[in-house]
Amino acid sequence: MPRVGNGTPAACALHNRVFFPILSGTESRQMTQAMITMRREFESEMRVAMTLNRFTAISALFASLWLALPASAQVLPEAQIGVRIPLAKKPTTRPMGVAYSPLHQRYFVADGGLGPVPGSMDITTSRSEVHVFDASGKYLQSALPGLDNRAIYFNPNTKLIETITYNVSSSAGFTPGTGIYSLEINDKGELTENTRDIISFNPAFGDAATMPSYDAKTQRYYAKQERSNRVWVVDPKQREKVSEIVLDLDAAGARFDDISDHFIAYTGIAGEELAVLDVDHKAVLVFDLNGKLVGKSALPPTLKLLSQNHYNGVGYSNGMVFVYAEREGEFGTYLGFKVSDQVAP
Repeated sequence: MPRVGNGTPAACALHNRVFFPILSGTESRQMTQAMITMRREFESEMRVAMTLNRFTAISALFASLWLALPASAQVLPEAQIGVRIPLAKKPTTRPMGVAYSPLHQRYFVADGGLGPVPGSMDITTSRSEVHVFDASGKYLQSALPGLDNRAIYFNPNTKLIETITYNVSSSAGFTPGTGIYSLEINDKGELTENTRDIISFNPAFGDAATMPSYDAKTQRYYAKQERSNRVWVVDPKQREKVSEIVLDLDAAGARFDDISDHFIAYTGIAGEELAVLDVDHKAVLVFDLNGKLVGKSALPPTLKLLSQNHYNGVGYSNGMVFVYAEREGEFGTYLGFKVSDQVAP
């Protein structure tokens, strides 16, 4: 027996028992198995911990991205009045549309319905006026540009108020003073009687009485076709429509003769680009550019709409749908309704 420490057999036996225990074959296999089990449990716990850490990190990442995203647009179930524009005098013809100039902080209400008479030497211009109001709806002035207006809008590209006349498509035959014109505002912020021709008639607009709306980003127009659910997309540089959008009126529980016959609004809100007045159900129907219904905003039940609202007295500007309430006030009132919780960028 080898001698360790003080060399005595007792010391050697103690050393073997305490520091280098001698195991039998069965005990050795059991210990080995126990160590393998412990290692597997440790590795399993580590994998779980790593998975939880990755999940926590990914969750945090998605949470930060979600918070960074802008709120999605939503059509308001009930339209909210944003402004009232009571007319200060009797319209010269029929009130058509409304435009807002952020540069001048003015609303422009265009009359229409009385154009120049073809072949007449006496009536060569329209007697329809354009009326100007401040941002609160207070009347300021009227002017006679001499155009039979159908749609009026502010063009942010040209920084001008522009108007589209009746028969812009020449569908009803050629008449003088038809097309798209810009209106002149002088240095005092007053509307003058001067106009400037932008484009002449273009058959791509379709129906003679259409009241198109304008997309300044694509520089295209959306022209509602009468007695239908069809909207033509128009590039003014082309003589034929670019495409056609079919509004899903069935999803709204409406028919083509329930809604505005000539007007469609372009809102500029992603996913809620098109809006149309449902006269018979007192609501504004909102669609995307594929014609899919995305929402319905109810107008006040006390609002009195007449049959004329199918054909005129409607517009879109400053983030609001404008509806002419003929029986509100002495000469009628334009009501601006917000129908979405978002605004165009």
